[in-house]
Amino acid sequence: MTIRVLLADDQPLIRQALRVLIDGDPGMDVVGEASTGIEAIAGCRAASADVVLMDNHMPGLSGVEASRRITGNPQLSEVRILMHTAFLTEDLVAAGVPAGISGFLTKGGDPAVLLQAIRDLAER
Repeated sequence: MTIRVLLADDQPLIRQALRVLIDGDPGMDVVGEASTGIEAIAGCRAASADVVLMDNHMPGLSGVEASRRITGNPQLSEVRILMHTAFLTEDLVAAGVPAGISGFLTKGGDPAVLLQAIRDLAER
């Protein structure tokens, strides 16, 4: 089974780098990109994503609120969200867990850890 990943980040360079990393894994495919929280919600519906790699700081709608709307939609209940942020704080985790976010990683982390986290979430 190929893991279908949606990238949600307002920075094109970050999305492109993540696409190269994830598409380079034979068990994963990037099925869409979003630069806002609203686009992430629409992208989940359109792309049938298994995992969303979600930034929190995006224009219009935060990653936490977009996650809440995704996980609160019965049609998207199987989607898992991995918050991938530059600023991982206790407040973000405290807001993110009730919003349905399944995991949290910082952008400065090891690429192998990121790929493994995506695999782990897809298996849940």
